[in-house]
Amino acid sequence: MAGYADDLALAHVLADSADAISMARFRALDLKVESKPDLTPVSDADTAVERAIRATLARARPRDGVLGEEFGRTAANAGPGNRYWVIDPIDGTKNFVRGVPIWATLIALMEGDTPVAGLVSAPALGRRWWAGRGLGAFAGRNQHSATRISVSSVRKLTDASFCYASLNGWADNGRLQQMTDILLGVWRSRAYGDFYGYMLLAEGALDAMAEPELSLWDMAALIPIVTEAGGKITDLDGRPAADNSSVIGTNGLLHESVLTALARRA
Repeated sequence: MAGYADDLALAHVLADSADAISMARFRALDLKVESKPDLTPVSDADTAVERAIRATLARARPRDGVLGEEFGRTAANAGPGNRYWVIDPIDGTKNFVRGVPIWATLIALMEGDTPVAGLVSAPALGRRWWAGRGLGAFAGRNQHSATRISVSSVRKLTDASFCYASLNGWADNGRLQQMTDILLGVWRSRAYGDFYGYMLLAEGALDAMAEPELSLWDMAALIPIVTEAGGKITDLDGRPAADNSSVIGTNGLLHESVLTALARRA
């Protein structure tokens, strides 16, 4: 377990560098924004953050590979291995470019197909969340000012605070009616979106979060944090979430209810 503690300490160093870059560009009048082939935005802050993280990892973890949203996969300098880092330099770029402070840098360490450590840093909110397998989940302003976090104990969907991203994706997924029925039946629903809903889930501030499709860099850092906080994350079929899959995160107690509610109808 000590190895993950060391990796998390490095993740905090990476996040310090990322925060300095991204905050200097947040709401900058000369921020450069382009459209990627999938028509999602990318700013000069996205690329600068990922380059900085990659440069540090190349020096500090030459035996680890890297997968980043902006520059793809890079093999380890020291040869093939089963460990690699997954980077989303700015999760919530649309928020970032519009001046909304809900965005974060996501940093995860994978062993094979399993995320074993994750860190989410949201500098405009002044908050971080992190976890390593077997080490628990924590939140605070930094590594030295943190508290352990855990999911809620809500057991019924009718009592739950339910979070989602947008309804368009559920329409494309063919489950808009199922999602609408959930939103009308729960105690409270809010569309925080991106990383933030999952972090509120890990803190026990809400009880479930669902999205129709995420890439690996969108979810890898979130999985250790939610699971170490006592929650559960799967795809819509209850299997481990994978690249470009749907994601359901819950406090664990609500998981089967959410899976059933979102199941395809004959």
